[in-house]
Amino acid sequence: MVIATRETKRDFASLRRSQRARVLAQAGIHSGEIDGKDAGLMLLRDIVLGRRADVLDAATLLFVPVFNADGHERSGSGKRMNQRGPDNAGWRTTARNLNLNRDYVKLEAPETVALVGLIEAVDPDLYLDLHVTDGLDHQYDITYGFNEQAPWSPAASGWMARSLRPAIDRGLTAGGHTPGWFYMERDGHDPMAGLIDGRSGARLSHGYGDLRHLPTVLVENHSLKPYRRRVLGTYLLVEHALRAAGSGVADLRRAIAADRAARPGSLPVKFALDEKPSRIENFAAVTYEYFQSPISGAREVRWMGKPAVQKVPVFTMSPSIRVARPAAYWIPPARADLAAKLRLHGVRVEEVAAPVTRTLQFYRLQAPTVAPAPFEGRMMVTVEHVTTEPLERTWPAGSFRVPTDQPLGDLAMVMLEPQAEDSLFSWGYLLEVLQRTEYYENYIMEPMAQQMLERDPKLREQWQQALKDPAFAKDAAARLGWFYERSGLTDDHHLLYPVARE
Repeated sequence: MVIATRETKRDFASLRRSQRARVLAQAGIHSGEIDGKDAGLMLLRDIVLGRRADVLDAATLLFVPVFNADGHERSGSGKRMNQRGPDNAGWRTTARNLNLNRDYVKLEAPETVALVGLIEAVDPDLYLDLHVTDGLDHQYDITYGFNEQAPWSPAASGWMARSLRPAIDRGLTAGGHTPGWFYMERDGHDPMAGLIDGRSGARLSHGYGDLRHLPTVLVENHSLKPYRRRVLGTYLLVEHALRAAGSGVADLRRAIAADRAARPGSLPVKFALDEKPSRIENFAAVTYEYFQSPISGAREVRWMGKPAVQKVPVFTMSPSIRVARPAAYWIPPARADLAAKLRLHGVRVEEVAAPVTRTLQFYRLQAPTVAPAPFEGRMMVTVEHVTTEPLERTWPAGSFRVPTDQPLGDLAMVMLEPQAEDSLFSWGYLLEVLQRTEYYENYIMEPMAQQMLERDPKLREQWQQALKDPAFAKDAAARLGWFYERSGLTDDHHLLYPVARE
């Protein structure tokens, strides 16, 4: 990392006390998308030579030229086949084949552990993640975005919309560029099906920054624009982000402080694409045509490259699951790994010194599903529904309590709520909860079932009703299992989420 500053004391503790804005910019998280490295080094050169030295009057730049060093060294021609240059580019993933821009919650790569440690140490005011996009063709050469839809950090999002975005757009436009908001396409085979003005989850840099109340911008240069143009545009974006953060540092820090002090009564932990568009936008597109491909056998899109302004529907996202804010979460000693993961993020975790008996709320997971294939080295788990059970438990010494009344309380909630799309549960860290480990022998269960029917007339009626289902009636295992479920001898920990809510 390179630190460019006018501060005489450059250690992290001194930089944290500085009145100058601290801007962290990283390039090469996907090392084939390497525009940011060259742009940042060019800006540093011009700062040293005096041509742009004034950008440091009110701001300090912390620049990571290559975040994914493994991918950077796996370089060669054609590593980014969807991108116009450079001729020699790196690779998307690390030596472990991990995508660092999916690792911000699980922190399994040493690179992201180090990066989050840097964020904890320096406490930047603004974070820029520099990429190159794929997808549809259009006229914009530099696109970027942040979580503007249902943000976890509404004050910071407001500052970026009100102050940062206009400053960046003015700077890019004055430099001959065409800046635009970063959209995803709704249907890759139908450009007119709409654009998605989405929001990122916590696994990605700008979603993670939003969740930990760090204003974060995802920069996505347009891959089909020439490399030189993309690099020069990135240069201007970083320069004007530094200027905007420096001149507006007081407002920026007030926004950050407001988000860190907020304790919303409920938090959105999962989002879904709205069915209807939120608006129609005049989009600076390019012309295209359809053709029937003899290779794919399907109708494909061919971009023709002529500028065309098209009215395109824009779809946004809304919360689909919200959870009430508990006072705290309780983690048993057997899951100290969860507490350790939280502490890597800087979340305050208290360790229980002596046994304590409490009645807390536990989740019972309803029909969780495991993904059919691994993703980023993990087996993802989804659970759409949970029920809540109040249970009295004695928590031994060595248990952990995670209060939500802290600046990173929202991050703790998303990591520990099983329905959250980026919770540790969703990332497959608690697969053991899904497994039954005790069972019955038929020769024990069969006579027990006879006794249960003899003792309980109501159960006998339910049994006769169940037998009316032909499939059930033919299934010997299901029939015995029916009694086992009603025997009171089943595993009461099966599908019981071990992290409790206070």
